[in-house]
Amino acid sequence: MPLDIRTIPCLSDNYAYLAHDPDTGATALIDVPEAGPIIAALAETGWTLSDVLITHHHYDHVDGLADLLADHPARVIGAAADAHRLPPLDLAVNEGDTITIGAQTGTIIDVSGHTINHIAFYFADAKALFTADSLMALGCGRVFEGTKPQMHDSLQKLAALPGDTVVYSGHEYTAANAKFALSIDPDNPALISRFKDVAGKRANGTPTVPSLLSEELATNPFLRAHDPAIQAHLGMIGANATDVFSEIRTRKDNF
Repeated sequence: MPLDIRTIPCLSDNYAYLAHDPDTGATALIDVPEAGPIIAALAETGWTLSDVLITHHHYDHVDGLADLLADHPARVIGAAADAHRLPPLDLAVNEGDTITIGAQTGTIIDVSGHTINHIAFYFADAKALFTADSLMALGCGRVFEGTKPQMHDSLQKLAALPGDTVVYSGHEYTAANAKFALSIDPDNPALISRFKDVAGKRANGTPTVPSLLSEELATNPFLRAHDPAIQAHLGMIGANATDVFSEIRTRKDNF
């Protein structure tokens, strides 16, 4: 059976995720912005927490961990290279390593850029990709610690995954990302349609994540630096895709 995944709104615009393996009862949590909503979701579902997967060290992804573990002891998994600034880890992992959540196997992908040693968790059989602040719905994380070429390389790793992969990202930024996307890709019919869908969901208070990777490939400008229409709009026809990506990220920073 596939993972049963629940989206948990936290703080003002964060998301955490519970991923439950029905075959074994194992339940993983991806990131811990705050403990309260997660503890409430565990009580509602009756699931027993077995693992906590940490994507990166920023406070809005780890601050609830101590309070959560006090009520729900679990194995904590995070990047070995970032262990010095993460909460104490029970399992330190590197790119290419695999982890198991019950009967489900996940692969670690280094997606450095937003932070150095940011990781994503990819569960191929479940078609689930937990990206936090790397690839986001219609966007990507601001480049705080890495370089823009590094972030572009990280996103290209994710873009190469199957199109039916479901992308579970870390924030509700999609409406703002959609406005920016239209500013540099205004004639994209798929983007125009998605913009309207996002606006409707937000008007109803409905989350806009997760999203399909195929949808991101068609509409997310940070995955489309090779697209001639975007290059033309930026005055960069024929430019290297990494340079185009860097320009897109710079424009988003100033949007």
